[in-house]
Amino acid sequence: MRFSKYHGIGNDFVLLADPEDRLKLTPEMVRALCDRRFGIGGDGVLRLAPAADGADFFMDYVNSDGSPSEMCGNGIRCLAVFARDQGLTDKDTLRIETRAGLKIVEIVGPSIVRVDMGPPIFTPADVPVEWSETDALHAKIDLGSSVIEASILSMGNPHAVLFVENEPVDALPFGPTIEKHPMFPNGTNVEFAKVESPQRIRMKVWERGSGETLACGTGACAVAVAAKLVGGAEDRTTIALPGGELQVEWKGSLEEEAPVYLTGPVVRAFDGETDLDALVGGRN
Repeated sequence: MRFSKYHGIGNDFVLLADPEDRLKLTPEMVRALCDRRFGIGGDGVLRLAPAADGADFFMDYVNSDGSPSEMCGNGIRCLAVFARDQGLTDKDTLRIETRAGLKIVEIVGPSIVRVDMGPPIFTPADVPVEWSETDALHAKIDLGSSVIEASILSMGNPHAVLFVENEPVDALPFGPTIEKHPMFPNGTNVEFAKVESPQRIRMKVWERGSGETLACGTGACAVAVAAKLVGGAEDRTTIALPGGELQVEWKGSLEEEAPVYLTGPVVRAFDGETDLDALVGGRN
């Protein structure tokens, strides 16, 4: 099996070109490919597949634990560059279908990609999160020994944003507990953010299905939106993650819907070929 390895500021993926739609990503296959000791290593697998309804491609994204995900902000940026590198398109602007709907992806410079991520979702039932209030920007999560406040929203996938006073690393032990908290029927991504200025936010992330990663595109968008609404951030923010920086722009509000734009670099690490049967068998 031929593959490529790409990353967006350290959020890394195994990419597979499947223009004839012949490959099915099983959980066992994805876990084997993403294994950092016995496989290639990655936060997830991206399968580039044909799309319907006028889109250029479909992004089939599966987390490293084998669970499918609705959307991946860094992943879709990598997929756009991968499609160009594979000679499957010569377009600078691509319409890519995802489980969270159609996304417009634009290659704006050498390996710099901008994505229209669509508008954030605040209605609790649509996140989804079990919360009785109209919105969940000040939701309370009961952890048993303590109750914490989080801003909960969806960027096509669920996010719980926690604003912290100290460095975001201090709160990471809460990530696995919040990810699988009963409030979140589909689980949630968890972000720990510190607003350093109206234009700059530092964050770390615990990704649903992948654990702690160096970056998360949808998470950066969720943090930027929440920080504007409850933390005094501006429309355009730099989100600093352990793997690097992303630029996020959102001109909306709770009353006025607007898309979130995510911009950042993409790097092709290497191409290769692997014996998939041997990888899967080596984990048994």
